Order: sequence, then structure tokens, then C-alpha cells
Amino acid sequence: MHNSLLQIIEKMQDRKIMVIGDIVADVYLEGKISRISREAPVLILEHTAEKVVPGGASNAVHNTATLGGNVYAVGVVGDDFAGQELTRILQSKTVETAGLIIDASRPTITKTRVMAGGQATVRQQVVRIDKESKQALDTRIEQAVKDYITLHINQMHGVVISDYGSNTVTPSIIASVIDICQGRNIPCMVDSRYNIMAYHGVTVVKQNESEAAKAVGYDIIDQGTLQSAGSTILEKLDAQAVLITLGPDGMGLFEKSGKFTQIPVTNKSEVYDVTGAGDTVVSTMILALAAGASYEHAARLSNFAAGIVVKKPGTATTTPSELRLAIREHFE
Repeated sequence: MHNSLLQIIEKMQDRKIMVIGDIVADVYLEGKISRISREAPVLILEHTAEKVVPGGASNAVHNTATLGGNVYAVGVVGDDFAGQELTRILQSKTVETAGLIIDASRPTITKTRVMAGGQATVRQQVVRIDKESKQALDTRIEQAVKDYITLHINQMHGVVISDYGSNTVTPSIIASVIDICQGRNIPCMVDSRYNIMAYHGVTVVKQNESEAAKAVGYDIIDQGTLQSAGSTILEKLDAQAVLITLGPDGMGLFEKSGKFTQIPVTNKSEVYDVTGAGDTVVSTMILALAAGASYEHAARLSNFAAGIVVKKPGTATTTPSELRLAIREHFE
């Protein structure tokens, strides 16, 4: 097993992956606690730093790039600082960003976290401010996205749709992407927060436990309900595989052949921050499938990758060398 996984990591390098979805800027405003305001019972922070980190679909892009993929990012950004900074960061990771269509009528989706800390206090989030348009995508922008996809998708070894529910991935885009991937036999993986049942015909589905429960309409409380939920999603979407992430209980992989694989976590005692770990799972799995791995090997490799990023704060990524080390240590 461990040699097979290491070989997959080698074959993943430079695979062409298109990631389509809701491009999000995670902004961190850092402040040092100064005093309590006279105007209201709130902290006054002295601004110390500001950082933009790829979030949403752009976290999947970032993860795929750091794992060695040749990534084509597709989505919509505003004509603003957040959009420009995200594009710059992704370009610095050698991501192809021509598919990030600029729409001046809507802002880049931004999630700003105000982080406060002092010399003797733990740094923590005080408030989060979200900015995004609730309007449907303009038809001209939607067409520009579809045109870019159509132009480049045939060259891809794998496609990811990362749908955070922010209106970028329209029904028309979903239909055309799945149709092309089926016709060209390109593995297509979807991670959708609220709308998974719209992805009929997709190759692989990734859901976390609560998303899967919502999709099927009942809680996942034991092995029986897990089996039922996975099988239901697999059947209704006519997918080849469904991967349900289960937090501290690892993952459950359902395949069309009827095979079910339970994959335990690799580092139970060291979980630190699960933010963005789902994107790491998707990025690793699509790269592994693009490299010719089986669904089980791809899922096991993604489980190792998730085990690495949860030890890191915030939305994090991992590298091929970290992945190799984690696998060797596990099998020693």
C-alpha cells in the first residue's frame, strides 16, 4: 500500500486540473489590544497587519498547486483589491488565472476576520465580516466563464467544481461541465455545500457529514445511516464514487461497484484547525485520480493530506514532500 501511494504522488506532478467555483478572499485583520473604548464596551485594537489568503474554491486551487498540479482557476472576481491580491497570490504559485473573469458590478467574495491578541493573551477572532453579491451572475459574465471552460477543458486530466453557494456555479455551467467530462472521460469531482443533488452524472462526490445528512434529509448517527446516506447519494447522482468526510472518524468511501471502505484518521491526537481541510481532500483526490489511481488509493492519499493540514492554523496547504513523510511515518 505505502509504495503505491508514494508512486501516485510522483505521477500527480504537473497533471492539468481545472478548478471551477466560488473564488473567496479570506482576509485577516490583525490587531493588538490597546484598551476599552469610551464610546461603547468594545476593544480598541491597534492595527498590526493585514493578510489575504485564498479561500473557497481558490483554496482548492491553492492546494492543488502546492501539491504539484498544473492548475487552471475558473471563477469570478470583482474589480477590487481583494480580487487583484488573490490573482497575484495564485499567479505566484504558477496558477493559470486567465479564467478568473472580472465583473466590476459585484465585489470579490470576501470574508474578513478581525483577529485580536495581546502580549499575555491568546490571539482570537473577534468578528467576521462577509461581503458578497446575492444577485445571480450576469449572463455575459456567465457566458465568459463558459467560453473559457470550453476552450481549455479538453486538455485537462481532472476537473473540480467547488460550490460554496455563492452563485458562481450556475445550472448551465454545471450541465456543460459534467456533459463535457462524461464525453471526454475526464474525472470530475464536486464539493458542494448546499446543492449537491444538482450534480447528476458527476464522477466523484465529496461531502462532509452534515452536508450529506442535509442532502438525504436525515441525520447520520451510526454506521447504518452512514451506509444509507452514501448509497443514496451515489445512486441518485449516478456517480462512480462518493466520499463522506467524518471528522475524527475519518472517511467513508462508497463506490458504484458496491464496495464500501472506512478510512480512519491518521493523526487523531493532533487535530488543530479543520478550516479548509475539505478543499485539501478534494485537491489531493482529483490529482490522484488524474494520475490513474483507484478511488480507494486516491481517498487514502487525501486522508493523509487532510491529516497534515489540520495541524496547521487557518486555511492551509500541504506539499508532496510533507505527504511522503506522513505516509512513511505511518507505515513504519
